[in-house]
Amino acid sequence: MRCGVLGAGKIGQAVIRTLLHADAVKSIAVVDANAGALQAMKQRIDDKRVHYRHVDLFDTARARAVLSKVDIVFVTLPNRRANYRAIDLCSDVGLHMVDVLEEYHRRPDQWDTEGFKLTDGVSLEEYGDWLHHKIQQRGVILLDGMGLAPGLTNVTVGQGIRMVDNAESAIARVGGIPAKKFAATFPLGYMITWAFAHVLREYMVRTNVIVGGRIQEVEALSGYEKLHFSELGRSEELECAITPGMPSFIYTRPYLQEFAEKTIRWPGHFEGIELLKECGLLDKEPVAYDGHAVSPREFVAAILAPRMQSQQGAFDECVMWNTVKGSKAGRMVRVDYYMWESPDLDAGLTSMAKVTGVTAAIGGLMVMSGHIKGTGIIPPEDAVTEDTYQYFISSVSEHGVHVKEVITEPEA
Repeated sequence: MRCGVLGAGKIGQAVIRTLLHADAVKSIAVVDANAGALQAMKQRIDDKRVHYRHVDLFDTARARAVLSKVDIVFVTLPNRRANYRAIDLCSDVGLHMVDVLEEYHRRPDQWDTEGFKLTDGVSLEEYGDWLHHKIQQRGVILLDGMGLAPGLTNVTVGQGIRMVDNAESAIARVGGIPAKKFAATFPLGYMITWAFAHVLREYMVRTNVIVGGRIQEVEALSGYEKLHFSELGRSEELECAITPGMPSFIYTRPYLQEFAEKTIRWPGHFEGIELLKECGLLDKEPVAYDGHAVSPREFVAAILAPRMQSQQGAFDECVMWNTVKGSKAGRMVRVDYYMWESPDLDAGLTSMAKVTGVTAAIGGLMVMSGHIKGTGIIPPEDAVTEDTYQYFISSVSEHGVHVKEVITEPEA
């Protein structure tokens, strides 16, 4: 098994470290246009099976030459422009793909496309089905959105739905937060664990949810909810609000009466974000200032990002609490999935990178081993079935990602 990893960041590093535990993996080609990022990763991972390739994916000839020598590619790129370029190129070559971006390529998000280029003659509305059929014709799989959210959230919520006879409600709550003892040292109680520009995008776009059995488009950060997390030895007050983190679900589980994905943060975070939004400071369109066109969002991100980077030993944690409600044998049943993961400090991995990278790597290994079947674009909730769910959960657990399942019958 010959693997390619596109992106030499923290998530790519976590994918590689997980893959190196698999005897079936014979080689890993790490591809990035940033020579410094490649060199930094080589200092962290110096293994004879790992080869570093300084290649820009928009250099078609060189990119094809590298990709033609692998069987499966893990796409860990931070924005839609690079991501769609990678998916298009890898599908042309005919490779299995695992992608971690919060995107359902079968139905591309039309909000804030981040400059990705469509294939000539194909509209944005047509693109998803066009891409799906192209991948099918190549006889390969795009495991689409296989990280934390989407990814682990989809797999667990999908299992919860299978555990009841008639599922009515599915709410996923998930997020990366600084460990509590460090939260007060960061603006908005937030520490950057992945592409910050993309985090701000999630706060500004509209997204689809299901309310009363109907799909509704709502503003990001609506559906605000306070919650008390009291599992896994924790007792913490948190908050969450709607974001577009599981975009495939409204298409794959349209029969639900209620569905939403919500991002978890420490209390007070969203109040601060709403203030920035109200003041126009998260708008993307440039405004004129002192003879220059300045994007408020880019300007704010440039100010906040250095202050939100990990410093002085601070580390992040990933939290998940997903709830499925429905009936089984005539009785109402509730299925909850809990996770609270710390980073892998020995490997230099944030919790976000660990959880995302491990989930993606295990998903890819399951594709190559035949545990995940089919062709075309397959979202996580359809990729991991009832027959393979326990294998998946056991596999990610072996690499430090632990999920607790709780089944209850709520009181009437």
